[in-house]
Amino acid sequence: MEELTHESSGDPLAPLREQIDQLDHQIVTILNQRARIVVEVGKVKQNSNMPIYAPDREKVVLDRVRRANRESGGPLPDSCIEAIYRELISGSIALEKPLRIAFLGPKGSFSHLASAKKFGASVEHVPVADINGVFDEIAHHHADLGLVPIENSTIGGIVETMDAFVKHRSVTIVAEVLIAIHHHLLAQCKASEIKVIYSKPEVLNQCRRWLAETLPEIPCVAVGSSSKAADMAQNEPHAAAIGSALAAELYRLGVLFANIEDNADNVTRFLVVGRQPAQRTGDDKTSIIFTTSHKSGALVDALDAFRLYGINLTNIATRPSRSGPFEYYFFVDFGGHHTDEPVARAMAQASKHCLQMFMLGSFPRAVEVL
Repeated sequence: MEELTHESSGDPLAPLREQIDQLDHQIVTILNQRARIVVEVGKVKQNSNMPIYAPDREKVVLDRVRRANRESGGPLPDSCIEAIYRELISGSIALEKPLRIAFLGPKGSFSHLASAKKFGASVEHVPVADINGVFDEIAHHHADLGLVPIENSTIGGIVETMDAFVKHRSVTIVAEVLIAIHHHLLAQCKASEIKVIYSKPEVLNQCRRWLAETLPEIPCVAVGSSSKAADMAQNEPHAAAIGSALAAELYRLGVLFANIEDNADNVTRFLVVGRQPAQRTGDDKTSIIFTTSHKSGALVDALDAFRLYGINLTNIATRPSRSGPFEYYFFVDFGGHHTDEPVARAMAQASKHCLQMFMLGSFPRAVEVL
């Protein structure tokens, strides 16, 4: 039988699909033209010993395409355009030099999800057993970049990450990423057949109300990670897990109920760490650690230096210094790049009231929640 074409079939969509096919061909042609230039950029970077991943350039590109999308009148949302360009940037980075991104594993964890959303599918995502191990991978040049959680809007600061910064002074923050945390009930069986639900304690707690209202008779068992829970659900016919959409994909589980978290606005901030500092973009943040002098009002005096120079403090956290009882490290985030004159002056003034001060990095401020 002779194959029917769009034209001969009388398909009313044929003319529109023909236009789409032609546009797709043009898009692919232009993308490959762009890729050829990227290859040349990679050669210049390697010859000049410049970092392959440039968070300042990434921010410029994403800001520009979001603006171009709005100027063109859509109808695609900015989030769609940004997702396309993040994958394009990922592929471009791979053309310049394959990158290894270390993250807090195992595979399918929310750190894995954050790494995939931030860096796309064209880089190598490497799971590491703990947060300190991510820093070790960077410090020992086993990975190019690392991704670690620093704070969650529900449970607060991540102490393991703060402690790792104290230990690893050669590692610097180069970017941040905000990830919406959505928990899903995953299983191979029907909801009526579930006999046990696994997940990590924090996840079970974040879904406590939904579980009590929807599956009150099903026992919940805490395990080491949501990825471990997904692996157990894959191997037990009447078990379910609470985990990410990525875990569902990796462990071949069905999503029985999506977005079961009690707080719909649950967001985790992750930091991208590396060995080379990020350049100024004009919309940056800086993170520092300091300990104060042993005198009355030293902490107030140190923080007041930022007020004097109009610097907005966006986060303050503390950790024991371990050098003596009731002595603390103060972790502070604030707006601006360390090369900005007001920031440099504020840091210099604050340091007069500190026993020690270390800059963790200046980096582009995250704009969108992914």
